[in-house]
Amino acid sequence: MLKPVALALALTLGVAGCAHNSWETQYEQLNPVTTANWRVADVRVSAPQTLTTTEVNSYVPDADVVWHGDPQGDRRAQAAAIVAQGIRDGASGLRGARPVVINATISQFHALTPKARGMEGNVGVHDIRYTVTVTDARTGETLAPAQDIRADKAALVGSAAADADARGFTQKVEITQHLAAVTRHWLGLPATDPRGAFNRTGR
Repeated sequence: MLKPVALALALTLGVAGCAHNSWETQYEQLNPVTTANWRVADVRVSAPQTLTTTEVNSYVPDADVVWHGDPQGDRRAQAAAIVAQGIRDGASGLRGARPVVINATISQFHALTPKARGMEGNVGVHDIRYTVTVTDARTGETLAPAQDIRADKAALVGSAAADADARGFTQKVEITQHLAAVTRHWLGLPATDPRGAFNRTGR
């Protein structure tokens, strides 16, 4: 049974008409024979100015970019930096001869607000989506065409989140490590496949 605060969130989501229960990490893995010859020269991530943001600390803020894990500032730039770090970390295993650039454009970066992160129960999802391409760093040739990557993750909440923070495993670390895992497998590097669906109440 959901605890009262989690139940309140579920009801709020339901009334607002934006409750989701089904989530997934999904993408098409690149050919590891091809990527074995790559090495990353640069990672470029953009968060278009058309993406909406909010500083509202509510259970379900309605915005494309929701991020409270850094001091108040340019939330689009902060989200882009996190995605870039995750991709960079995940691609660090490439040791080939051909320098490439990984380009990503964020379409959704919906992490948890402090209020939502304090919940208990089967609630709270990091909803992250971006489009990614790979180009030759020297010629600009497209090596991997645009692909939509969905990198949803069941978020740590409540006492689990508090314990993680105390160990230095912040929400930023949680998301960055997930994106690194997604990137490693997407590139065909030796890694556990993080793809799959899960059920949890979230935005």
